[in-house]
Amino acid sequence: MSQVIKDLVRAYSEKEGIGLNEEQLEQLSVYAQMLVKTNEVMNLTNITDDEGIAVRHFIDSLTLVPYIKEEQKRAGHEDLSIVDVGTGAGFPGVVLKIALPKLRLTLLDSLNKRLNFLNEVSIALGLTDVKTVHGRAEDAGRDAGLREKFDISCARAVASLPVLCEYCLPFVKTEGAFLAMKGNVDEEEQASRKAIDVLGGKKEKTDKFLLPGTDMNRSIVVVRKVRPTPKAYPRQAGKPSKSPL
Repeated sequence: MSQVIKDLVRAYSEKEGIGLNEEQLEQLSVYAQMLVKTNEVMNLTNITDDEGIAVRHFIDSLTLVPYIKEEQKRAGHEDLSIVDVGTGAGFPGVVLKIALPKLRLTLLDSLNKRLNFLNEVSIALGLTDVKTVHGRAEDAGRDAGLREKFDISCARAVASLPVLCEYCLPFVKTEGAFLAMKGNVDEEEQASRKAIDVLGGKKEKTDKFLLPGTDMNRSIVVVRKVRPTPKAYPRQAGKPSKSPL
């Protein structure tokens, strides 16, 4: 990893009390190298410069760490199960796993070649307790082995919030949390109220901030799962995006 990436990520992690050690920074280094190399033959990201990877992928993913730590504190243990829905090139899931190694991570994506890349990343970084699942969120959310099995679900830049709720809340256990990473979210928040309620959730809070080192708006929406998701949801693949709740 270039010194630029290492310095930016270290500075952010120290400022926010995440405190990544040299081994974790080296894992991010290998990840960055693999991302850029694989991106030459597979479309994983439009961001391949050092500063862009550091800020818009790694640091952006790390903004979720305090929320995960809060869930760990709430549960009384660190080995929480988390599913990253529509993980793409592994953000935020792989970065969270590097920062919080005791997480039990499931990476869900509809493109198998992305998951093949993430399996290679996990092996190269020596990550354990990482599982990849190939499928659409609507189908996976009906799978008895995945439905309501996770302490946390998260997603970044996947869909509008009402749609995202239908993708993500079915995976979460009662008392667990759905963490949505968004940009400007005001209109989507209003539109998602019905979906959150119907799917068994209750919005706890929305935190808004600028992505460090940029003028980009970021929002993290915390939705608590307060009751089981009705069996009718998620609806069949394609339906949530075409006809949001």
